[in-house]
Amino acid sequence: MEVIYEDNHIIAVDKTCREIVQGDKTGDKPLSEMLKAWLKEKYCKPGNVFVGVTHRLDRPVSGVVIFAKTSKALSRLNEMFRVGEVRKTYWAIVKNRPPQDEGELVDWLVRNEKQNKSYAYDTERPNAKKAILRYKLIAHSDNYYLLGDLENYIDVKLKCIGDFGNKKLIGKKMWLNMCNAGKFSSDRTIKDYAENIWHIGKVDI
Repeated sequence: MEVIYEDNHIIAVDKTCREIVQGDKTGDKPLSEMLKAWLKEKYCKPGNVFVGVTHRLDRPVSGVVIFAKTSKALSRLNEMFRVGEVRKTYWAIVKNRPPQDEGELVDWLVRNEKQNKSYAYDTERPNAKKAILRYKLIAHSDNYYLLGDLENYIDVKLKCIGDFGNKKLIGKKMWLNMCNAGKFSSDRTIKDYAENIWHIGKVDI
């Protein structure tokens, strides 16, 4: 388990493809319990440690998982996931090149409860769930191909287009990006950047 970010409210963990986020019938120790033990040791907590599960990644999937450190943070994160404020980006490394560099895959997923696995079929099956994936080829080497979630890419592009149409909103975001970066050319002030480069006025944030 590798912690990649932590503050007073949330903690982000780099999940490997062998780990599970929450306990299941396999009895394997989940990340949530590993994290409780890690926090308990790090901060020398005598009592129970709170770790809230906000979302999950399947066992074969690696990626970043965000946990809540307080019940209030858990409630807020759950609401953010519910209303779609959190954007997830999925990448997949595959051996075979897809037939097209950009396209849509439609499969029918059937869950095997005994094996705790899901299997994909080309045609509809009883109790199957339809799964649609829109992908885009991002990069490749001689042997492998990197596919990205095209739907997420489209959403981000549309949001950017909408933001640029709102001068006040894009001005606010540019100011926040500047402040968060904390790095400016030594021969220019923030006022110089605003007036002479971006040509924007003061925005109350």
